[in-house]
Amino acid sequence: MRNKITIALVATLSVWHSEAQSQGERCSVPGAQCSVASAATANRIPRPANRTPNTEHRAPHSLRSDVEVMHPEDPADSLYRAARSAMNRGEYGRAAALFRQVTERFPKSEYAGDALYWQAFALYRRGTNDGDLDAAVRALEAQSKRYPKSSTLRDAQALLVRIRGELARSGDEGAGRQIMRDAERATLKCASDDDDDDMRIAALNALQQMDADQALPILKEVLARRDACSIALRRKAVFLVAQTNTEEGGELLVKVIGSDPDAEVRRQAVFWLSEVPGDRAVAVLDSILRNTRDGDIQEKAIFALSQHESSRARVLLRGIAESGSMTEELRSIAIFAIGHHSGSREDGVFLRSLYPKLTSERLRETLIQSAAQIESADVRTWLLSIVKDEKQQLEVRKKALFWAGQNVSAVSDLINLYEGLSDQEMREQLIWVLSDRKETVATDKLIDIARNDRNRESRKKAIFWLGQQNDPRVKKLLLEIINQ
Repeated sequence: MRNKITIALVATLSVWHSEAQSQGERCSVPGAQCSVASAATANRIPRPANRTPNTEHRAPHSLRSDVEVMHPEDPADSLYRAARSAMNRGEYGRAAALFRQVTERFPKSEYAGDALYWQAFALYRRGTNDGDLDAAVRALEAQSKRYPKSSTLRDAQALLVRIRGELARSGDEGAGRQIMRDAERATLKCASDDDDDDMRIAALNALQQMDADQALPILKEVLARRDACSIALRRKAVFLVAQTNTEEGGELLVKVIGSDPDAEVRRQAVFWLSEVPGDRAVAVLDSILRNTRDGDIQEKAIFALSQHESSRARVLLRGIAESGSMTEELRSIAIFAIGHHSGSREDGVFLRSLYPKLTSERLRETLIQSAAQIESADVRTWLLSIVKDEKQQLEVRKKALFWAGQNVSAVSDLINLYEGLSDQEMREQLIWVLSDRKETVATDKLIDIARNDRNRESRKKAIFWLGQQNDPRVKKLLLEIINQ
């Protein structure tokens, strides 16, 4: 018995060693951060300080390969490289000035056309000084006239539409009129084989800068099209219609749901009804749920309902959760939504009353997770009652214990559960749950289990999970056990 526990201890110490070693390797790199970031943080891409989320502009086609084509024999090469380096450092003002010099000093250079694009891009990214965006427009218009074969021309056209959208939002009437013309042309154009829709989508996106009464007529034209090449535009248009937040926009989405030949366009229209306020949208969603058999559309309708704050929407969600005629998948989505998107005390009462009526283990587990999102002493007590109830299915009890441990229940309540649990799997589940708590008393309980529990497997589990903690008391305990 002692040998097996010692093996567990050695494995735990090995984990510590490998983590410390990998941490040391990370910290040996100059400038590296020694703290361990979450995956979400590690993969986060910083936004430029002066651009809002809807004005991001992706890298141009010419830079989407690993190596940009350079011309070392070109007289402008060193100046162009200096400009690129300045922009890579975020020195947008200096970069714009250097790119301007490339075109002014070396108008016949291989870099001259692209330099105008990058000059505009740098000004757009800076966007803090009066005249930056106007100067960017002039640079892009000059590129189109003087260097029509530039590798960045297509990206320049898309950037030009975005910049005009920014200008229109700040009150530039001329830019607003140009956006309207671009958007109107986009409703008539069909994509060619080498057209990736950048300009058309950018033109539609720019409508977000306009008043709803100006944008909706153009969006109606887009949504009235039935040709195959307009499908991508129609899918984008339903989102833009929803953003107008108007009754007219809501009615337009309802029309799309009933008439568009493309299933994905209809699904997106249902989904974006979540953004349309009022009882009319809720009534349409109710009708969709009762009259369609398209499961994907029904799922989107349930999501849309969950975003509405009206009492009617809450009643409909509860009806779906209770309905024996709905599929288990749809009922599960509705049950999940009730706790996550509203989470009122009344929702907690409803979920607890629904629980004993459910026969599906999956639905019961979903309901437990949903109820755990509601901040209520009644919910906490109820979760612990399920954990203690040996008549419940084991997996359901384990799920209840997990969610009770997610800072829903007091740590003292969890500790007090341990001695009353007769099932070994439940005890091991509780050991894991305690290992995820940050309170000192939770670690104290795990140390007590590791030292004194009569069950060898419980001691091994406690030792393993203690090994994931960077606590001096834990290291002391492990050394004590090894040296026994």
